[in-house]
Amino acid sequence: MAKTKELSKDTRNTIVDLHQAGKTESAIGKQLSLKKSTVGAIIRKWKTYKTTDNLPRSGAPRMITRTVSKNPRTTRGDLVNDLQRAGTKVTKPTISNTLRRQGLKSCSARRVPLLKPVQVQARLKFAREHLDDPEEDWENVIWSDETKIELFGKNSTHRVWRTKNAELHPKNTIPIVKHGGGNIMLWGCFSAKGPRRLIRVKERMNGAMYREILSENLLPSARALKMKRGWVFQHDNDPKHTARAEWLRKKHFKVLEWPS
Repeated sequence: MAKTKELSKDTRNTIVDLHQAGKTESAIGKQLSLKKSTVGAIIRKWKTYKTTDNLPRSGAPRMITRTVSKNPRTTRGDLVNDLQRAGTKVTKPTISNTLRRQGLKSCSARRVPLLKPVQVQARLKFAREHLDDPEEDWENVIWSDETKIELFGKNSTHRVWRTKNAELHPKNTIPIVKHGGGNIMLWGCFSAKGPRRLIRVKERMNGAMYREILSENLLPSARALKMKRGWVFQHDNDPKHTARAEWLRKKHFKVLEWPS
């Protein structure tokens, strides 16, 4: 049996346009000298995939999904080129549609701290130890941190293909070095009840400056948040923080033991 000639992109689009204009499959077939079954197939594909492009054939969808699963930063252009080398011609919109049907969409890669293996293990240990802690315990914690805001730094965006709720998987993130650049340092704190003080640190952040920030802002924040008796303070293991451990003890602050 002779192979059926493939309809041009323009013809497929015309079929959809006529369908949207209210014409029946029979009427469209007569107008374009096509079989009703051919017209129906084009319309069904458009209703299902919202495209008239040729869909990847045979194992192409599996190849597309497998490739982005191994390397989420693969671009649509990379996939088009890979498939062309494998003998399958597809377009970028077709790639997007194929991945969306697998629950994958293009998202900005999340920036996360660059962690050493020992730090990863310490955080995992901490999470397991506190897995069954009651919610009330966490409501009694004041969380704090400082950060540098980059005003004129390199903030280029990287895209990744991922499923919903997978934004923090290591393959979908960009490791960053904390305080790697920028020119505004901020310190802030919050609890389960909401945010509290956020201040700009105008001098170099060292142990003495950190102690001054705590002495001027921590207790006022706790009072404003109406923290219960015995509330707990959290900060990370930055050297300037650990250097203030004795001062915190003298002030009778309870400090949450924090992983590296």
